[in-house]
This record gives sequence, structure tokens and C-alpha cells, in this order.
Amino acid sequence: MNGELVVVDDVADAFAERVIEAFRARPNDDFSIALSGGETARDCYERLATASVDAIDWWKVAVYWGDERAVPLDHEESNYRLAREALLERIGGAHIVYPMECDQGADPYQLRIGELEALDLVHLGLGPDAHTASLFPGSPALDADPGRFVVMNHDPLGNNPYERMTFTFSGIAKARLVLVTVSGEEKREALARVVAGEDVPAARIDAPQVVWLVDRAAAGDLAP
Repeated sequence: MNGELVVVDDVADAFAERVIEAFRARPNDDFSIALSGGETARDCYERLATASVDAIDWWKVAVYWGDERAVPLDHEESNYRLAREALLERIGGAHIVYPMECDQGADPYQLRIGELEALDLVHLGLGPDAHTASLFPGSPALDADPGRFVVMNHDPLGNNPYERMTFTFSGIAKARLVLVTVSGEEKREALARVVAGEDVPAARIDAPQVVWLVDRAAAGDLAP
């Protein structure tokens, strides 16, 4: 696997600490973060909202997303809605927010991400099938052109509904830091496959710094 595996007692606490550290160490006055979806992400964002009150100046932060479902932004399955409820509404907003609007196709977001020198932080999760973002096993996006940072994609096996917009591996690699959060026993097999170096999507995550924050239930025998 690429990156550092860190087994923690509380993934959400560890995530909040790492984001705050990254903000304090940012190379420029502003800070950019790409968010994720799922219940682990919800826990992480709720904890970050609380922990960052006096630690992050959110009016210096630009918020992006690493993937999104082709649903309205207020839909219950929307990653934007999850982050709005768990984080943005709790902190009072950020400097600027760039939701993925799937009805516009991937090109506008491709241009936006392409204009960035780098993203300071990209947050990812891990699916039971070892997908990350919306990069599913066997999907065309796994082999996207290296110059393509954002694409529309779908799960060819049909296990994950809705068309998606997603960062490609090249888009993820624009991050200075990637934090992958993994929690729960149901993710143990997928994580083991990544650690073993199997040909699964999440094993291809790469960036200057990749940190896997994993709880003991997901780590299983990997835990010290």
C-alpha cells in the first residue's frame, strides 16, 4: 500500500487533529480541502467542526469534493448535503465552497481543479469493495488519462447506485496530503486487500503524503 498506516482508537478524533495540523502547516495563507461522503466522513466532520472552533480560520478555507452522486445537492444521498449538515453549518461557512454539480458534467470541475497548483488536503474513505472516492473496481475511471483530474463514472457491477462525478487518481495526486479514514469491522477485508497490495482501486492512491487512519475494528490483525 502507499502511505502510512496509523491504527487509532478514534478515527474522527485523529482526523480532526490531522486537519488542524495541516492547516497550521499550510504553505500559503489560504487552505484547500476536498471532502468525502459516508458515515465515517460524517463523524469526522462533526468532530472537526467542534475541534476547529479556535484552531482553523474557515474564512481562509476553500472547500471542494472528491466525489459526488448525480442527485440534487439537497438529496439525502448527496455528499454536499452531508458535509453541509455535519461541518459547514456548524462552523458558519467557509471562504468559498465548490460543490460538484453532476448535471453540468465533469469539465467545469476539471478546469477548476486543473487551475490549482495543489490541494492542501484530500479526504477519502474506503468501500467494502475497496473502492475509494467513486473509483470502483472495473470502472473506466481507473484508467483515465493522466491529465484528467475529474470524470463522470459509474459502478459497472451495480453495487453502488447513481452516476458519479469523481476525482481520478491524478486528481487525488494533486493533494499535498491525503487522509484515508477507515472504521468498522465491515471494512476489515477491504483494508487487508489494500495492505496486501492486491489490484484494488484504493491500493492505487498516491500523493506526496498519504496517511491511513484506521480504527482497531477495521485493522483486525494489523493492529499492534
